[in-house]
Amino acid sequence: MPLPPTLFCGPSGWSYPHWNGVVYPRQKPRGFHALEDLSRYFDAVEINTTFYQPLRPEISRLWLRKVSHNPKFLFTAKLGRRFTHERLLGAGDVALFKDGLWPLLRARKLGCVLMQFPWTFRYTVENREYLIALRRTFHEFPLVAEMRHESWMHEEALGTLIDYHVGFANIDQAAYTKAMPPASFVTSPIGYVRLHGRNPQDWQREFGRGSRPIAAHDYLYSEKELLEWKPRIEHVQQHSALTFVFANNDVGGKSVANALQLEQMLGDERRLAPSDLIAQFPDELADFHSDRPMQDALFTSYESERRAVA
Repeated sequence: MPLPPTLFCGPSGWSYPHWNGVVYPRQKPRGFHALEDLSRYFDAVEINTTFYQPLRPEISRLWLRKVSHNPKFLFTAKLGRRFTHERLLGAGDVALFKDGLWPLLRARKLGCVLMQFPWTFRYTVENREYLIALRRTFHEFPLVAEMRHESWMHEEALGTLIDYHVGFANIDQAAYTKAMPPASFVTSPIGYVRLHGRNPQDWQREFGRGSRPIAAHDYLYSEKELLEWKPRIEHVQQHSALTFVFANNDVGGKSVANALQLEQMLGDERRLAPSDLIAQFPDELADFHSDRPMQDALFTSYESERRAVA
């Protein structure tokens, strides 16, 4: 059986060159699309490119076509850093950002928009007012806030999120001074969980001291660590209309392996995974099987056809 209809699990992002030969076949068959491939294993992905630049509407429509074979599939999208980090709310930038998401929203395939704030965004009167301004600016979209500072756990801060119908992103991250600890808060109909990994370089990057940004996401959760999140996720799901669980530890396909493990722990019986990923993580994915040989056969057929024409 798949996951319950209100529970969605997947990786954060899907377009990573270092996933070739691990998550995706190194030699891809004709017509291969990474999102279409990934949507066979998961019912949701988090769009992370929107953090850096807005989507073009035609790209959103393309993505909708690529996941159409999975009727349950939903996207979530990160709000641009221009709004959360640079704190700029120019009308033109806002309109451009919304334009890229309209196709997903109108197709009822956009679960929510995630506002990811830095650790320095503590709960203060000024920051509370800015959060409210963001809520009003993007009032058309369901919003979830990821706060990395523990001050947003205070009763007044949680009350603000509840009052303005903003969801709370429960996160797992490396320990640091006044860092947001693991939690299972629900402040809107949208429940949200993000697992960043526990690599301390994540905090070095937060303060501009990281050597390589990619290294911050280089962390593989153990089964024991993932099981720590199972009761929290179940609590969130019980009190939410929709619940999203994403793994953000993308290096080497670790987010895909851990997200598949989470699906299994939460009751998904599909047990389907990319063959190269199973080979990369044989212990973690011991109970999974692959249909990749079919894709290999398609590629071989294509190669034979190409050589015959040549």
